Order: sequence, then C-alpha cells, then structure tokens
Amino acid sequence: MITVNTGRTFLKAWNEKNNNELTAKEFFEQEYFELFFNHSKYLQWPTNSPFVQMKKGQTPFTLSSTERVEKLENLHAKISEGEKDASIAIGFPASEVKEFATTSGLITDINLAYTQEEIYLSWLGSGLSLGVAGGLSILFDNPEILLKTFEGWKVYRQFLNDPTLEKLAGNKITSWNGQWLSYAFSKKYRPDFDYATLDNLGFFKHSQTDTVIETVKWSRLFFNLSTQYPDQTLTGYVFGFGQMNKTLGFFPFRFQQARKIISFYQKLFGENAVLKDSRYYENMFGIHIKRACELGALGIQALEPEGLRKYFDADKMPNLSKSKVSRKKDQSDEDFEVALQEAEQKDYENKIIPFRIYKTWLLAMITKNKEEMSDYTQQIAKAIYEYRAADKKGSKKRSNIVSNQLLASKSKKGFLEALTEIIAEVEDVHLETFRELRDRVHLMNNEDFGYFVILLKFDYAYQDRISSI
Repeated sequence: MITVNTGRTFLKAWNEKNNNELTAKEFFEQEYFELFFNHSKYLQWPTNSPFVQMKKGQTPFTLSSTERVEKLENLHAKISEGEKDASIAIGFPASEVKEFATTSGLITDINLAYTQEEIYLSWLGSGLSLGVAGGLSILFDNPEILLKTFEGWKVYRQFLNDPTLEKLAGNKITSWNGQWLSYAFSKKYRPDFDYATLDNLGFFKHSQTDTVIETVKWSRLFFNLSTQYPDQTLTGYVFGFGQMNKTLGFFPFRFQQARKIISFYQKLFGENAVLKDSRYYENMFGIHIKRACELGALGIQALEPEGLRKYFDADKMPNLSKSKVSRKKDQSDEDFEVALQEAEQKDYENKIIPFRIYKTWLLAMITKNKEEMSDYTQQIAKAIYEYRAADKKGSKKRSNIVSNQLLASKSKKGFLEALTEIIAEVEDVHLETFRELRDRVHLMNNEDFGYFVILLKFDYAYQDRISSI
C-alpha cells in the first residue's frame, strides 16, 4: 500500500536526520501517538480504529492518560494478532471478508504479505497526506517534503493545546498538512510566525462555534512547492479517504511549468506585480483537482484559470471598463476620496488581476513565440480599436464586424472572412497590419487559433479601457 512506502521513506529520512534507528513501532509510540492521540484533542480521526472506539461515556475530551495508553495497547494487540483491515492499517481494504468495500482505498488484488512493522508505517504515511480542496489528498514519496510536513505536526499540536485557541478543531491533519507545506515552502515563510500570521494568510475559517482549517487549493500548493523544486517533476499519488474512498493514481507534478507561468507573469507585468498579485493568481489558476488529474499531468494546461472558460463562448466579451464613482450629495472630500480608493481597489481585484492572469495563461498555451505574441496581440488590439473608432457617426457597422464576427469567430474560416471585410475598408495606416494578421492566422493550428482569439478579446477590451480614460 502507498501509505506503507511513504511511511518507510519518511522514517528512514527522520532516523538519518536525527542520528537514530527507531523502528516504525518505536516511532509510533514515541512520536506519533504522543502528538496525535495522547491529548484531549486528536490530530487525526482514523475511522473504526481503537483510538476512536469509545466505551460508554468516553470521549476524547474525557479520556484519562491511562485510558489513552489502553487504546494504544489495544492497537498493538490487534496488530500482533495479524489484523490489518482499514481500521488497523491505514489505507488497507476495509475488510478482507467483505472484499473491497467502498471504504477501501489504495488497494490491490495481489496477495501481499505485510509485516507488523509495515502496519505501523502505514500510519506514518497516512499522517503525511496533503489535503487539497476538492476532498482529495496527495502523497509525495520525497524525504524533504515528508520531513517538512512532519515539522508542521508539532505546530498544529501546539495550537490545539493553546487554551486561547479552544475553538480550533482537531482531527484535521490532512487539511493542516496541505496548508502548512504550502506556507513552509513559500516566499512568505518567516521563522517567527505565529497563529495570527497563519490566520492572515487564510489558514482558518471562523464561525461563532468553531475554527476549522481551510483546505488549500492544489494550485497554491503547486506554486509554492515549485519554489523548492523549480526544475523538477515529482510524482504525486492522488486519493481520498472518507465514506467513499477514491484512488485517482500517480500523476507527474511539473513544477518547472509553474515557474514558467510566474516568470512570464513577471515579464509581462513586472517583478512587483508577481509579489503583489501572488495570493490572487495562486487561487485563480487551476481547474478542479479531479479534472486536472484527468489531463494526465499537472502542469500549464491544468492551471487554466477559474472563470476563463466562459469567454470561449463566441458571444461573451470581457468588460474591463473602469468603474465610475459618483459623488453623493453632501459627501465630504475625505469620504469621497475613500470611496474612490475602494472603487479603484475593487476594480484592480475584479478586472485587472483576472486580465493579467488570463493573458499570462493564454500566452503560455500558445506553442511558439510567446513573448513576441504578447506584443503582437497588443498591436493588433490597438489597430482593431482604431478601426472601430473610425466608424461613421451613428453607424455601428465596424463595431458589429469586430464584436459579432471577428472576435466571436470559433473557426479560422469565420475569422478570416471578417478580416476580409475589415481589409476592404481599413485605413492605409493599418492595411499592412491586417494583411500580416491574415497570413499569421492562416498558418496557425486550430488549438493555437482558439487561444489566440480569446487573448485578442482581452487585449482589445484592455485597449478599450485605456483609450476611454
């Protein structure tokens, strides 16, 4: 089982780092049990295991130290007796008698013999799972990642034991792991962090009754891991434990492609924008983790930004026009200035950031001459805008050709037909520009053309914005 292999990799790395030779059982007793279960709030809730099987009147909050150790001894006894269903060995089939029930995961029909040592390793591996939004988890069989995840266990335990954080929910180790690792490998990491630091970064969701750990989006974890592994592809195992366990399989995480996206964002909008906008693009980039896995690999294509797909509809045009703020009657200069600043920030978040993210991804998806294409689509967008702006007073002929034919084209044929109409009456200053565009589009493959038209839509909308100010 995958959890066994991951647990083995981790324990070997931990022993080497600490100059130790603990067995899996010894590590489980000395570290895992002490961090996860020997407290009134657990870090993990392993379904049907001895740790959650309570006698009448028992709860994790009321267990005495002796009763907790008793549950540990109960687990030891079951493992010694040879039991290894999902309640004893994490990630194993729910029951051999029932064959492969829906509560089984990471299983095989090959008859494998597992030692007691490997049963304990399965616990270690399960505790290192990285939860991501969408109800799934990822396991990387990488010593550095596993050791860094282990460091986060102690932080989560410290927070759970803090009496001022009594609302913080336990049993969320996988969600915690994903958030922690994303932060620990990010440029925002600081050794002197505290609970407030993590709260400001969106680790937690608060209600009147409790505080739960928000599950990190896979793309944010992906981008932050890419800072540690900028030129590498690591294989991750994607799965889900729950009432209905899921096994999606092994997938390459192409971190070098995340770096390409960020590098391109920087070239387009500047280094300051990369830092300022990171929390936005880390969340906007990336389709659902399940859909991403269906692509076979997690890279540029899987990073398709949220909300972009609707613009592939021929009739959908971006609106990047700047919001206008009207001054209210009797509004003071100070209050009006505040309203202007708030509107400007909202405009930046809702229009400028998505424009930048969409443009970056679209350019990344066009297979050749990405940097040249960036300047080129801006040049074409300006020429199209000036062509439309020269429409005769009261006429919407050119506007209709641009919006309803050229930029609404789903095929090269429709685009070239609209372009022919434009060339027939365009001013001489732009004639050669549109002729070159015709030749370029003719040579594009269908996939690149699809991305090119959407990119042109956004550059045209942005040109309209800056020309109207």
